[in-house]
Amino acid sequence: MNNLITLLEQKTPLKKEHIENILKLLEDGSTIPFIARYRKELTGGASDDVLRDFEEIYESSKKLLERKGEVSRLIAERADLTPALVKSINEAQTLRILEDIYRPFKEKKSSRASVAMANGLTPLANILQSARLSEVEFKKKAKEFVKAKVTSLEEAIKGAQDILAERYADQPREREAIRATMLRHGSLNVKKAKGFNEKGLYAKLAEHSEKVAYIPSHRFLAIMRAVKEKELSVKISIDTDRIEENIKTYKIPKQSSSSDKLLFVAYKDGLKRLLLPSIEREVMGELKQKADLAAINVFGKNLNQLLMTPPVSQRVILCVDPAFRSGCKLAVINENGDYLEHAVVYPTEPRNDYEASKKVVLALAKKYSIKAVAIGNGTASRETQEFFARLNADEKAGLNYTVVSEAGASVYSASALAAEEYPNLDVTIRGAISIGQRLRDPMAALVKIDPKSLGIGQYQHDVDQKLLEKKLNDVTGDLVNRIGVDVNSASATLLSHVAGIGIKIAQNIVKYKEENGNFQAKAQLLKVKGLGAKAYEQAAGFIRIKDGKSVFDNSGIHPESYKTAQALEGLDLDTLDVAMKSNELKVGKETLKDIIKELQKPGFDPREDLPAIPFKEGLTDIKMLKEGSFVSGIVRNIADFGAFVDIGLKNDGMIHISKMSAKRISHPLEVLSINQYLPQIEVVSIDLEKGKIGLSLNGQ
Repeated sequence: MNNLITLLEQKTPLKKEHIENILKLLEDGSTIPFIARYRKELTGGASDDVLRDFEEIYESSKKLLERKGEVSRLIAERADLTPALVKSINEAQTLRILEDIYRPFKEKKSSRASVAMANGLTPLANILQSARLSEVEFKKKAKEFVKAKVTSLEEAIKGAQDILAERYADQPREREAIRATMLRHGSLNVKKAKGFNEKGLYAKLAEHSEKVAYIPSHRFLAIMRAVKEKELSVKISIDTDRIEENIKTYKIPKQSSSSDKLLFVAYKDGLKRLLLPSIEREVMGELKQKADLAAINVFGKNLNQLLMTPPVSQRVILCVDPAFRSGCKLAVINENGDYLEHAVVYPTEPRNDYEASKKVVLALAKKYSIKAVAIGNGTASRETQEFFARLNADEKAGLNYTVVSEAGASVYSASALAAEEYPNLDVTIRGAISIGQRLRDPMAALVKIDPKSLGIGQYQHDVDQKLLEKKLNDVTGDLVNRIGVDVNSASATLLSHVAGIGIKIAQNIVKYKEENGNFQAKAQLLKVKGLGAKAYEQAAGFIRIKDGKSVFDNSGIHPESYKTAQALEGLDLDTLDVAMKSNELKVGKETLKDIIKELQKPGFDPREDLPAIPFKEGLTDIKMLKEGSFVSGIVRNIADFGAFVDIGLKNDGMIHISKMSAKRISHPLEVLSINQYLPQIEVVSIDLEKGKIGLSLNGQ
């Protein structure tokens, strides 16, 4: 444990005492959200992001220490574990360095070197490596090894060279030097493969060359997808002439009339046949891992922003799933998200039945006092917006509408969960409801959909799926717990993201509520099957009960701090001396500050501080778009290279990173966020054939 703590001190910014506290909390079954929110004094106020990073470093450090022990044992079984080796193993900071140390001692599958060693050529290889003999003398010595399976002088010399080639390729210092050279100075060269499509997606990537050190993650992932689809091939090149000169200078003994030429041939073979291909595979793996992490990080930030979209509360919503031939599916949900009624109208081509559609919509609007309309952004979205704009202009209907991304709505509507929630409705109506629900409460609606179906990432199907799933679960969990969950209205899916509660306990909570009525106090959770004291400790602070017996139950104050909160009632919290009160109440200052914040804003939802979703009654004429004209839109997705913006067309427009700011930025997330409303965007290019619109923020 001491070695682990020392390693964590080196790799994290946390103090030793905080590291020890965090490890104990994790071992006791505490969750990251709980530790970050309710154990600040023990962690130095570490945020959930810092704690997530710590957890990752902790797991990798444990693996490193375990592997060090294993490598030491394996080497000791096969060779002499010298003090120098022990020192190297102890000082290894990464698994990669450790595996380089172990590589020469590793049992290998059959190779040219292993065959030569089995044929007794190791002594001859040792003689050649020393380069003490002249070439003539060495060949004379080599004749002594022509016996048994070694049938010729050439075979004996070649076998000795094969052994030395493998020795050279296995040397940790050589591997690290070549790896560093490839990472810093290597070039990634892309060529056309047999299946290349001249007019396909990867046309611009063919014959492309770029420094390994600078290639953006999104381009690398695109290249590797093309390689997988057999359209492109890829290879990393470095200056091998310079490496060969270094071998001659530093690896070949300086003796005249020696067998150094034969030795150089062996090392050169080891370089080109063994070392370079091996390091190239490692570097490609490292580039893939780096690209995966970058893409996953962007995906996580996009998901965080999407789930943080402010809810549209206190409104009955008309949910609209646009379409042409099959008609626009309508569904009405009330302020609590409960389904009320549905209908189908045909205001778009081919029917263009404006009058009948108008009657249906106006009747629903009058019956349920509808003022808000959520329109999906898929097929026929623009035409459906035009219908509502005309309806508002002709009838003064006051039906404020906004466009909502319908990515994943079809996935949800066909799911077992949707069938369970709306068993008597057609999948198309469920899809419309999903569109409206994600406007009413994005977080509650979107947690029901696989994040990979939400259209907010880049190359999400190409990255490490386990890492992606963990990241998305962490992002969702941290955000759900930061906002809090109303236990009486939340679905089991949403509740399952609360700290300490999995899907089974979440389902039991919903079942308990259905059988016993709404929860009146957090303590009732202890009556739920499977929800014990530990789960209650982890979850209670993140649960909200509106209109319950205690106002504290509708806050982020943990039940363990209710007595402290009661002691503050009636005091002027704005002028309170926190340091003095914290000593008096024997509670940590950070905890007391959080309690005060909750008492000042009971039931506060952090999403309320964000800009509201923009609604409109009319529609800017976008049929005759021209370069230089301006449009408005909503950011739907962000990638490393740019952002995709819904401007009311069938396809989203794209703002390249170079068109986002007058200042140089390293990533679009520095200036834009998912669902951000952009009131004025310049149209800079139009490709009518491909339906692509280039946009810019620089002209604002």
